[in-house]
Order: sequence, then C-alpha cells, then structure tokens
Amino acid sequence: MDTRQLIEEIRKNIAQVLIGKGDTIDLLLTALLCRGHVLIEDVPGVGKTTLAQAFARSLDLSFQRIQFTPDVLPSDITGYNLYDIQSSKMVFHQGAIMSHIILADEINRSSPKTQSSLLEVMEENQVTVDGRTYPVPQPFMVLATQNPIEYAGTFPLPEAQLDRFLLRASMGYPQHNEEIEILRQHINPKSLSELSPVADEQMIAQLQQSTSKIHVSSPVMEYITKLVEKTREHESIALGISPRGTIALMRAARARACMLGRDFVLPDDVQTLSGPVLLHRLVLRPEAALHSQSASRLLHQIVHSIPVPAVR
Repeated sequence: MDTRQLIEEIRKNIAQVLIGKGDTIDLLLTALLCRGHVLIEDVPGVGKTTLAQAFARSLDLSFQRIQFTPDVLPSDITGYNLYDIQSSKMVFHQGAIMSHIILADEINRSSPKTQSSLLEVMEENQVTVDGRTYPVPQPFMVLATQNPIEYAGTFPLPEAQLDRFLLRASMGYPQHNEEIEILRQHINPKSLSELSPVADEQMIAQLQQSTSKIHVSSPVMEYITKLVEKTREHESIALGISPRGTIALMRAARARACMLGRDFVLPDDVQTLSGPVLLHRLVLRPEAALHSQSASRLLHQIVHSIPVPAVR
C-alpha cells in the first residue's frame, strides 16, 4: 500500500465516527509523519477527544487521556519511584505519559510546573525521574487541547512550551450538512471500540522514514528562511519565529509532500502549513492590537510579500 492510499484509508476509518474535519486529520497525520506534536485549540464539544481516540485506534497505537487540572502533579505524568518493602528497593511506577498517543486535555488548566513536565518528553522522547531516564513508546505524539475562550482558572502556556508543538490546529463547528449527518449517525452510533485499525507501528515507521527522504531544494530553503526573517523584522511583532520554528516548517512541508505522493517540497507546501506551524509562535506588540492587527493577518501579509521561487 503506497503512502497516499494509506493516508486515505486512515481518513475513511476516522470518518466512521467523526464527520468532516478532514483538514484537521491531515494536520495530525502531518505531525505524526515528522514526529511532532499538535496543540488543538477549540471550544468544548466539537469532537477533540473523539478525534484523538479514533486517530489512535486507526493506527493501532496505545492511547492515554490525561485530564489536566490544578491538582495534577508532574509525577502523575512522568512517573515516580516508591520504596518496595519486600525487595528493599526503589521501584519505578510509570506515569500516564507511557503511551503512544497522549491526549493532554485542557493543558492550560494545570500549573506551570506540571506543564513543564512535558518539555523533556516532547523534545527528547524520554522522561527523567530521580536521575534515571526512561524512553517513551515509539511512535510518540502529544495532542494537547485548550479552550481559547475561557480564561478563568487557567495558566497560559509559555512561549517555550508553545514552541514544542509542531503545529496548532482548530476543528471549528461543523457545516450545516455535516451537522445533519452527525445527528443521523447518532441515531445508531458506532462505538470507538468497534473501530478497526488500518495501520500499525511498522507502517507508521516506514512513513516516517519516507518523510525524512523528501528532497528540499535550495530555493525552497531560501523561501522558508526569508519568511521567518520577515517575522523577526516586522515592526508589529515582538517575538518572531525561532530556528526551531524554521525547522518545524520545513519538516511539516516534507510530510505534506510525502502525503501527496511527491518526493520533493513545493513552495505551496510551505504556504499551506505556514499558519498551523507559525501562528502560535508569534507574539505581537501591544500596540498592534490597538490597530486591530492579528497574527493571522500579519502572517498572511508576510507570506504574500515574498516572491515565490520557481522549483523544478
């Protein structure tokens, strides 16, 4: 089964329990192919948990949901050592992070200390407890959610944490016809437990290896570099894109090319993914809000101000 066929099979499988959201599914697959993580920012009730569970089941991967609240401790996530009387030794009890797909639900409701417990594992695919390192299962992916409207009792994610997410996605409300189909589907709903996997760990590893072989030409690299440099120079932007963000954009563009059956990246891949990859990394100056500027509008202007290179 080639890449495009497998991607389509995954989409169809998830569609059995989740109507629409094809663009969001593609973003999750993009992140999976280049070993990244996704921040899903949307209001409650649009299907974020269903999407994460269906995604994991379609790929035959282990899934763990962590409900972030103010009383969740870092050790609940990473694990902890406990003295065992019978063996007279400290025994490691693994935390909830030891799964392939992690749904960090309402991540901004936990304390900054708990949020920071994810920094190491998201970057290095390992956790360190009392000086000892434990690798997490592979493939590994964090899907974090937060409500963009409700701020009471929340702790905004710091820039260092946001920068660890390869991209940000938003599901949005369903279209009129999609919502009718949702109602029809829930007359006789299909349980997530009935969803059969269409891929496995080996197939995902092959997809990830294929993505790493996608060619990025010098003109495309130049195009990406000019784009991020503009964000650092713009008068309305206080914090532009870091080198980690530059690399993330290139990685995501390679994954999109692979999903579309190409072995090379086009400027169109960069433009399509510039919003999901870069927007959550931008910090605007306070005066930008006074002029009704938004990060989305500024990035759109920047992207379209740079000449598109010819790629052969």
